Amino acid sequence: MKLFKSLAVSFVAFAFGAVAAFAPTTATAAPKIKTIILATTTSTQDSGLLDELLPKFEKSTGYFVKTISVGSGQAMKMGEKGEADVLLVHSPDAEKKFVEQGFGVNRRLVMHNDFIILGPASDPAKIKGVKSSKEALEKIAAANALFLSRGDNSGTHALEKKLWKATGLKYEGNKWYQETGLGMGQTLGVAAEKKGYTISDRGTYLSMKKNLGLDILVEGDASLLNVYHVIEVNPAKWPKVNAAGAKSFADFVVGKKAQAIIKTYGIKKYGAPLFFPDAGKDPKTLGL
Repeated sequence: MKLFKSLAVSFVAFAFGAVAAFAPTTATAAPKIKTIILATTTSTQDSGLLDELLPKFEKSTGYFVKTISVGSGQAMKMGEKGEADVLLVHSPDAEKKFVEQGFGVNRRLVMHNDFIILGPASDPAKIKGVKSSKEALEKIAAANALFLSRGDNSGTHALEKKLWKATGLKYEGNKWYQETGLGMGQTLGVAAEKKGYTISDRGTYLSMKKNLGLDILVEGDASLLNVYHVIEVNPAKWPKVNAAGAKSFADFVVGKKAQAIIKTYGIKKYGAPLFFPDAGKDPKTLGL
């Protein structure tokens, strides 16, 4: 009987020790709030970059990222209402205002690519090779050539309006100027179908180029730079946001692992990188 009790005690002690040995330590404990709401642009989604980044982030941290892919303007509206935890956007002027008004904190440089002006190979406005985006838009307007705008208050739309403003022309309300109200990928599809001109970020275009039949006609103008920042929604304004998760995601996208992925993403499939990593750089080097 004593032998049986002794064995029973030993077994219980062993079992307890085994459970303790495999229990998670505080260093690897799962996050208290597991879901992060990421409001981001359609370009990061349509280009496929998030499909590369998010699984690695989720696996290494235990968080689950719920992505809401909209224009930068809509993403920041979500942040203003506390409906997102973290933003990955590309509308610098609006971003600065967002932070200055207290809606966002810790705005950090992530990456860049550039915008390009696309159109059909027939190029009815004869803009191919023009060095200035201003001159290209002036030629499109003069030719009454079809131009497709996203018209969705996205970062791309904000850039486009800025370029049109520089021309001094009245473009809205003309039959040749049409707004799709859609994201980048869908707008490219409409432009291809209607054989019109449009402005796109290079990453989304390269990821869809094979099926579009649109050519790059204008590129390289300094005004076409496309810069992305990550911004955490301010927990002082919205206490219920997942501040820890937002910081974890932001730290990840500016960290070495994510920056290395960004640096090479697209080369194998498209023959060129879709984005260029910029974390830690002086914004002045990008003309910001």
